[in-house]
Parts: sequence; C-alpha cells; structure tokens
Amino acid sequence: MTDQGNELRAGTGSGRGDGGPAARVRLRDRDAELRSVEAAVDRLCREFAAGGTEIGELLAFSGRPGIGKTSLLHEVRRIASLREGATVLFARGGEQQFKEPYHVLRQLLQPVLTKLEADEFRQVMGTWEEVVGPAMGLKQPKAGARRLDPQGVRDGLDYVLTQLAPRRAPMVMIVDDLHWADAESLSWLAKFAVRSGELPVLLVFAFREDENDWPTETQGLRRGVLDLASRKHELSRLTLSSVTDMIRAELGDKAEDAFCYEFWNVVNGNPFEAGRLLDQVREQELEPVEENSRQLRELAVDATGMTLKSWLDRLGPATLRFAWACAMLGTDIRVDLATRISTQSTEGARESIKQLRKQRVLTQAPNGNLEFVHPLIASSIYNTMPDATRLGMHGIAAVEIENAGLGLLAASRHLVETHSGEGDDRIVKKLRRAAVEHQLIGAPEAAQRCLHRALNEPPADDIKAEVLYELGCSALLTDPGATVNQLRLALDPDEGPLRPELRVDATFRLSEVLAHSGELGQAALVCQEEAEQTADPARRQRLQAASFMWHAFRKSEEDGPGRSARLAEMCRNLTGREAADRAVLAMRAWDLTLRGASSAEALALADEVLDGGRLPKGLGWGFELPSMLCLTYIYNDRIAQAERLAADAIIQFEVAGWSGAHRGFAYFLMGLARFRRGLLAEAEDFLRRAYRISERIGAKLPLAWDAVGVLVDTLIARGRVEEAWEEANLFGFHPPYHPTAMVLPDAASLYGKLLVAKNRHAGAAASLTEAGAQLEVRGWRNTVWAPWAGHLAIAIASDEPERAREYAQKAVRDARTFGTASAIGSALRLQARIEDGQQAVELLEQAVEHLGQSPAGYEHAVALVDLGAALRRVGRLEDAQEYLYQGIELAQHCSAEKLVDRARRELANYGLRPNRLGLHDFQETLETLSGPEREVANLAVKGVPPQRIAEQLGVHLSLVNRRLAAVYRKAGTGPDGLASALGLQQRLEEEPGE
Repeated sequence: MTDQGNELRAGTGSGRGDGGPAARVRLRDRDAELRSVEAAVDRLCREFAAGGTEIGELLAFSGRPGIGKTSLLHEVRRIASLREGATVLFARGGEQQFKEPYHVLRQLLQPVLTKLEADEFRQVMGTWEEVVGPAMGLKQPKAGARRLDPQGVRDGLDYVLTQLAPRRAPMVMIVDDLHWADAESLSWLAKFAVRSGELPVLLVFAFREDENDWPTETQGLRRGVLDLASRKHELSRLTLSSVTDMIRAELGDKAEDAFCYEFWNVVNGNPFEAGRLLDQVREQELEPVEENSRQLRELAVDATGMTLKSWLDRLGPATLRFAWACAMLGTDIRVDLATRISTQSTEGARESIKQLRKQRVLTQAPNGNLEFVHPLIASSIYNTMPDATRLGMHGIAAVEIENAGLGLLAASRHLVETHSGEGDDRIVKKLRRAAVEHQLIGAPEAAQRCLHRALNEPPADDIKAEVLYELGCSALLTDPGATVNQLRLALDPDEGPLRPELRVDATFRLSEVLAHSGELGQAALVCQEEAEQTADPARRQRLQAASFMWHAFRKSEEDGPGRSARLAEMCRNLTGREAADRAVLAMRAWDLTLRGASSAEALALADEVLDGGRLPKGLGWGFELPSMLCLTYIYNDRIAQAERLAADAIIQFEVAGWSGAHRGFAYFLMGLARFRRGLLAEAEDFLRRAYRISERIGAKLPLAWDAVGVLVDTLIARGRVEEAWEEANLFGFHPPYHPTAMVLPDAASLYGKLLVAKNRHAGAAASLTEAGAQLEVRGWRNTVWAPWAGHLAIAIASDEPERAREYAQKAVRDARTFGTASAIGSALRLQARIEDGQQAVELLEQAVEHLGQSPAGYEHAVALVDLGAALRRVGRLEDAQEYLYQGIELAQHCSAEKLVDRARRELANYGLRPNRLGLHDFQETLETLSGPEREVANLAVKGVPPQRIAEQLGVHLSLVNRRLAAVYRKAGTGPDGLASALGLQQRLEEEPGE
C-alpha cells in the first residue's frame, strides 16, 4: 500500500462496511454521480500530469438523511485511491463533535503532515509552525505563548495547504457529514474552497440539503459552500426497481410486487430506512406477500423511530449503556474509553460490542477502533439517553479522557455538558484551564463555552469577577460587543472583587474595544473614572495615560489645550522608565507632533521610549503605544524608524497568528509611511490590505476610515482623482462627516483637499474652513498631518487673494515652528500655488531645497515639476528643463503617473522632447546608494554643510543638493536621522573629534 493509500486508511470510518442489504445496493441509481466523480478525478490527474497546477474544483453532494451520501463518498475514496500517485485525505463531521475545535481539519491533515520528513515539514509549515502546529494537534503551544487569532490560524492553514498541495498532488480532500463539521474547520473549508481552483486539489463535500439540519452556528456557511461548487448533485431517492432488487436480494425472489411497492412507499426510497426496515422484516420472519404489506408501516415505526423502549428491547440495558458511551464519544471510538465510561468489565464490553455489531449498530474502523454504521443510529442512541444519565456519563467521560492522557481540550466538550449548580471548585479550575488552552490554538468560541459553563457551576464569589474578566478577554479578537458586556460585568462591584492589577487591565482592555469600535469618548471616560479610584500610583498613571491617548484620537474635545498642558505636567514629573512612564513619553511626543510644536523635542521624547531603536519587551500595552510612536516618526521625517517599528509589529503578529485589528493597523502604518516616502504603489497595496482586514472584523471601523482616508490621498497623488472621488463617496467621506476616525486629522480636511484636486473650490473652501476651525480650537497646527490652511488658500485664491495669502503665510509660519524639512517645503510649495512670476519661483526654489533634505519623495517630485513650470513661465528655459527632468525621474520612481505626464507636457510646451522613461527597478534600499551619493552622505552626517561638501569634492552645489536629496529619500529620513539610518551612529560616537 502506498503512503497515499495509508492516508486513505487513516481517516476515520470505512464507508459503513456493515455488510447488510443497504450496503449491497448502496450505489444503485448513482450512475450519474459516479460518472461526475470519475470525470473530476480523471481531469485532476490528467491535467496535473500535463503540468497543470491551477486545476482544482469542488464537488458537492447533498440530500436528506439516509439517502446514501456516505456510501457514495466511500466509493469516491476508492476511485481516487486507485489513481497512481494521488493523495486522498478524508474526514467526517460528528454530531457530538461539532463543538470540538478543528476536529474535521485534524482528521484531514494530521495523517499527511505527520508523515513528512523533518526538512519537508519545516518547508511546508514555514513561519506558521507555532500557529498551525498547535491548532492541528501536532505540537503543544510554546510556554508563554499568546492566544491565537482564529483568522491567523486560517491564514496559516492557507499557507500550509499552498505548500503541501503541490508536494502531494494530485490531492483529493473528502469531507462527509459537512453539516456536522465544527465551526473552526468549516469556516476555513468554506474560504479555502474559493481558492482551491488555484491548486491541484479536488474537494468533495457531502451534507444534508435542509439548512435546518445544520447547527445554528454554521448555517450561514452552507449557501457559500453550495455557490462555490462546480458540480452539484442532490441525491434522489431510490427507484422502485432498485428497492425491489434490494428486497429480493435479502428475502428471495418470492417477494411479491405488491409487497415491494408498499415497502418502497413506506421508506420513500430512502436506502437507510430501507435497510432498517428489512432488518425488522427479517427478524419478525414476515413473509414478503401482499397480505403482510399492511404491517410494514408499523414495523417502520419501530425500525426508524428507535425509541428508548425499542433500543432496550433490542439490546438490553448493559449493551445499550455501552452504546450510549460510544454515542457520547462520537467517531473513532476507543474501546477502552467506551468500556470505562459505560462502567463495564472488559468481558462485558466484549459481549456488548458483539451484540452491537450483530445488530448493525457498530462496525470496526480500519485503525481498529469502533464507529457507528450510520450517523443516524448514533444520533438516535444518544437522544434516547435520560437527562440524568447523559449528564452523569459526560462527567465520567471527561475524567476518563483526561486520565487517558488526551488532555483538557478533548475532555472539555464533556465538561461543558455536565450538571451545573454544584459549585465544584475543581470543575471551575479545569474549565478555566481548558479555556486558556482553547485560546492558545485559536478557538475563542470554545473557550467561551468553557467559561460560560464555569459561571453556571458557579465559581466562588471571590473569583467570579475574575472568570468574567477571562470571558471578556476571550472574545477580544472576535466579538467586541461580548467583550464590552463581560468586562463591564467584571468591573461591577456587585459581581464580586477583582484583583487590583486585573481591574486596571480589564479597564484598559474595555477602553481598547470601545475605542476600536469608534466610542473614543467612552474609552477615555472609563479610564479616567477608574484612575480616580485607583490607589497605586503606577496603575493610576497607566489609566490616566490611556485616557489621554483616547482623547488624542478623538475628532473633538472640550478642553484640548488643557489636556495637553496636563500631559506636559505629567511628563515633567516622570521619575523612571517603566511601561506607564514610556507610554506618557510616547503620548507627549505625539501630542507635540499634533500641535506642530518643536519636532526636535517630539523626537527626543519618542527616542526615550525605545531601547536601541526597538520597543522594549513587556510593555503590557496594546498596539496603541507603538502606533503613536510610528505616527510621531512618520510626521517628523523619521520614516525609516517608523517602518522598522511597523515591520517588527507585522512580523510579530504574523508569527503569532494575529490577523485582526492589530495586524491591520500595522499594515495601515506601513501604508502611511510608504505614502509619506512617496512610494505610492506600495502604499496603496498596504492600505488596501489594512482595509480588507478591517472589513473582515466589522463594517466601517475606525481602522477602515483611516485606511480609506490615506488611500484617497494616495490615489490623488497618483493622479487617479476620479477613483479617489468614488472611494471617498462610497465610504462616506462627505458631509455629514464621520466622527470616529482615530488617526486622520478630520474627514472635512481630506474632503476639502479632494475637492481642490477636482477644482471644485467653493465646496473645498467650506470643508477646509470647517476643518481649520475644529483643529485650531484644539491647538493642532501640524501642517503635514493636516495641511488645511495651504489648500484653503488655493481654494479661495481667485475670489479672496489677500485672505488666501494670509492662510498660506500662516501655514508656512506653523511649518517653520514645527521645523521639519518636509513640513516647510510642502507649505512653501502650496504658498507658491497662489503666487506667480518671480515670487512663485523663489518660493518653489526654497521648497525644493527643503524637500530635498527630507524623505518625502512625492512632495519633492511635485515641487520639482512646479518649479520647472514656473521657470518656463518666466523664460528660464534651460533651468526649467533640468528641474522637469529631475521631476520626471522622481515622479516615475513614486508611481505618480499623472505627474510624469504633466512634466512631459511642460517640456513639450517649449519644444523639448521629454526623455524616455527608463525601465529600472526603483526599490528604495540603502544598497542602491551610488558611490557619489554615499560620499556626500558620509560628509553630511559629520555636519559638513552642502557648500563645503561641494568645495571639498570639486563639484557644483546643485549636484551636491541633488545627491543629498536622493540619499534622504532612499534612507527614509532627514539630516538628523541620517547617521542612524546609515549605521554610522556608533562610529561617530567613537570618533567625536573627527
């Protein structure tokens, strides 16, 4: 037997090999379905042999219970296993296991993954081993591991299957009883089916057609699976001819036509019911003649109703109890466990198994364990258990499974079914431990079931609030509403005491969820109220810092300047560098940035938060603190530092399997940083990824508003103004403006900028005036973060030129106060838009000089093109040509296609032929610095001014400035951060006198 054949045998079940009459006719009337299967398997194998890889598809078989889906899939397995080199993976959902996380996926993947050699296993798993491994039961989570995001597990499984499928192709993945698949497995299978066509994988699913037969938790996935199937087959009932052949094969040719016709009517062509009724006819020794046909309906009630009395009559109490134990275990039933759960002796269990096999209730699986001949029988037996018996046996099952070394995860599904109300501390402890383990494999819903059951036990009064806290935290990544409700209960004194350190953490987590749901005011309020009741200074400071943070992200605030002053006072009173101290420093740095105060001061505070340029470990905050630092560095021209922090976060979240809001915000920050650098195509990609993650979590969350807002800005920069307009209006960036965006300065400001780009100046003026009024009240004057004044000047220039100059000059003053090269250069560029002649030229020359010392590549490109155009208008054609050529090169690098077109038109306006656009790879890394660029960089970091550099190297000053501009752009920083970006800081410190 090949490895693939072994993988086939390793799946639970063998296709109900009961040997009864139903088995012997199980494939009657299924010719069309079998032809479809053979065609699909043949196509898969043929096209893979021909070199095809994107050849997968989905076959779906549906029908009512007992119609023969399982028998058909047994034949599918047989057909696929006979193909040379094919890998066949099989799993079956179980009614008793549909709340056991990853039950179906573990059946599918464990057999093939455990057979991989060590090197191949590492290649297949990649960086996802610590995510997928625990979820698939291949390894234990690492000590101290964080809870896994379910979406992260799904992403990891996508990667693993993408690597595994080509190595074991052609692959056939079969899932029987999909309606009883656990939610974790089914949610992945439904999504994987979408992209299975990209792989050499044939999916074959069988499930009940009636949605009411699906558990409530998974009904919503049913339609999606059906819609994806390339071939759909709804199994019909057996024909009269097939049932007649079935009867005569069992009872002999003497069976009369009238008897067979009535038999067919009674079972309605259902093969399972036909088999059970035949058993009854045979046991009652009923002659298959017309006068006995009237007894068939009465026998069918006993055969299919399978009440407690009927099972007792057939099996007896001892055998029925063993059958109950088997039904409780579900699929892949271990004899030793069923024996202990049923409290039988070994000999007694042996007799029970013999009887149950004789009665065609149980059969033996290929791996030696037991399974039910049909899931309907398992359901019937389980449902006949008296309530008290069922609760008691679940309790025994939980103990025996744990004693057998199968762990709390396997035992927990029985623990949640035990009798509550006893206040058993041991049960509560086990359920809490099981909840932790479920979260470590990315199954928060299972964790919540355990914790809800723990609350029903109930827990002791002194730990009830703690259990509520754990319940709230378990839903943090998947159900924000539940998190809010449970954490509010945990903080309610009426629910019992909560340890002080947990009160602080519960409050902070509650504020996080409120903030990420758009309720920033409430987030700030809950932190402030709890801070007022917290005695410990460090914990109080953490809550106060969090309150300040959420206020900083709000659209409006009653006392913005006052809050800023209080934050400054708190910063001055810091005595150490604990987590809360660093948080205050980070918030003050961001506050100074928003206010457009000294950039040098903001950067000095931000640098104090870091250790060696990285975030210190164990800060105990969410992603908000690194986010504020990233934003501070982005808007203070230290973009490379921001990118390092965001990249670290993305890697950590990917490795940890976190694919929710945290990872989405990391993508957003990277997109924003790329936008500020001028790498517009990369920015667009990151921002769209952030948006997709946000929409997967919930509709129009703050993360989505931020991502779409910067995406609109990016599209404007790329010249795709109409697309930006559609995105903005589709999402709601228009009056009345959405109030909850956490990072954008204001929707009105963005909308006004977009209207300026569309030359709709009247509407732009109204929006920008509104934005400016709101921001001025708060004292937020950062002209890079919110360049409303410069754009307002452009909007009103034709009607109110003097007022326009006032706004433009205000923007330049504010930018100079802030002090970054990109802020000053951008404000000067906008001011030049409302001037003409030599005045515009002089402003743009200053703008180009400043932007050439910044990492803001796109802004620099616009300034170069604007200067070239202005020089052409005053007749300085040779100088104009040089700046336009520079602008074209830089705009191409930025993927600013419309700006390239504009520069080329300017060149054409005075008869020059624009240079051809080179096909170069403009990936911005420090390795791309040319020798001359690195030469001027080395001198610049030592403090040598550009004029001295030009003299020392014997070149023109303009050439030095061009080389320095390229260095700043490629290094992602301005002059102050250049030494660190080039890795020269330590050498300079060691050679201070040089």
